[in-house]
Amino acid sequence: MTARTKIWLLPALIYGAFLFWYTPTGGPLSKAEVAGFVAKMEQNGSAAETTAMIKQFGEEDTGKHFIMINNIDYNETPGDVAGATPGENAQQLMDRYMGHMIPAMLSRGSHPVMMGPAAYRSMDVIGLEGVDVWDMGGLVRCRSRRDFLEIVTDPAFSGKHHFKAAALEKTIAFPVEPDFNLGDPRLLIGLLILSMTALVDARRSSQQG
Repeated sequence: MTARTKIWLLPALIYGAFLFWYTPTGGPLSKAEVAGFVAKMEQNGSAAETTAMIKQFGEEDTGKHFIMINNIDYNETPGDVAGATPGENAQQLMDRYMGHMIPAMLSRGSHPVMMGPAAYRSMDVIGLEGVDVWDMGGLVRCRSRRDFLEIVTDPAFSGKHHFKAAALEKTIAFPVEPDFNLGDPRLLIGLLILSMTALVDARRSSQQG
């Protein structure tokens, strides 16, 4: 094996492993899997409406990844919440919720894509009332509906979700399956690895010359 082959082979193997892990490969959820998630929701004492929504979300699975779009308006006076220190504000309560969610997401190839404070009130509202003011917006990537349902049906999630509910005055969250995304890490990391490997290869060639 030549030196140049070695230079390109290792990055290619690393990128291939990342690509396989990050890309959903399990296909759409089976009926048995959906039934299993529904059973877990019922065991966790979830509301019938929530369980029905999860069931439909699983049954309509396409096997693709998705981006959850979140509009967030914090509760200015959340009050004391069970399991939290008295007097904690909305951000502190949300941090408790995300302290569970972030590790659960990262282990499943899911992660925040963008988070930031609202720059202005809603500028285009049609057919809705009371949604003019938001505090934050965010995008969260989920590798698959299977991964998402594994997280939300975990009993540990039920024990943390009330922190989020108390922290929010209102929120709108809905999933989108992106057809086009220039910020996809598979593209960005691929370009980074390609560039760095090309530089190493070019340096090796110049030293030999």
